Amino acid sequence: MTADVTDLTPRLLRGWPLPEPGSSKYERGSVLVVGGAAKTPGAVALTGLGALRVGAGHLSAAVAEPVAVPLAVALPESGVTPLPATPSGSVSGQGMEALADELHRTDVVVVGPGLDAPDETATLLEALVPLLGPETGLLLDAFALGCLPHLASPIRLSGRLVLTPNDQEAARLLEGSFDATPEEVVQIAHRYDAVVACHDLVATPDGRLWRIGSGHAGLATSGSGDVLSGAIAGIWARGASPEQAACWGKQLHTTAGDRLAARVGPIGFLAREIIDELPAVLRELTL
Repeated sequence: MTADVTDLTPRLLRGWPLPEPGSSKYERGSVLVVGGAAKTPGAVALTGLGALRVGAGHLSAAVAEPVAVPLAVALPESGVTPLPATPSGSVSGQGMEALADELHRTDVVVVGPGLDAPDETATLLEALVPLLGPETGLLLDAFALGCLPHLASPIRLSGRLVLTPNDQEAARLLEGSFDATPEEVVQIAHRYDAVVACHDLVATPDGRLWRIGSGHAGLATSGSGDVLSGAIAGIWARGASPEQAACWGKQLHTTAGDRLAARVGPIGFLAREIIDELPAVLRELTL
């Protein structure tokens, strides 16, 4: 059976307006990004800045201890918590109690950017999820997706889980092949009871589907997926539903890529440049 897909357009989004931003940084929503191994702290910075650029008010990060201070200096907009690391610089998955208060009160937690060890990531998730607040959303990306099928206790956060897999990560979630069909994306959403933003599609567990018509090959660049995760998390933290945040975040990300492709060239623009385009695109979509 072929899934029904709704084309995601600027007109549709203008008819699906975002909640009005609050007057304080906490009313605009808080985002915590957990990731950042010693070799890849920049992924956390890209995610965090993406969240701030779409209007989230408060940002914090938790990264491997060896890179916590450098990241705090490079990202002065964020508080940074050091996490225990392995000798090779991966986040060990231990020490989640240091984040307990923040995990309970944060609006959206993003796990995955810059993590590089699957076993340690699984340990991290199993310790982190029970500490989430009753209304805290969880967005999983990168290595945090690959370990999902193998967790000792499956994550069950109905209405509070968003997954942002690329094609390879989607195949791991299905434990087989992935051809980027709408039916497969819905299958992932149903299997994990999550909103899924994958390829050019957004799917919900109950089978609703949206397709993003914009986007350019130049978005396939290092760090682009981290920016997307940040954009979705920032919109979600502002009070949007998970599916609305995924649709808006995908549209903002791909439209920013279209603009850079026209101005810079079809390939060669950088993930950090995508971030800088987000506020203008958001402004135009909310006029």
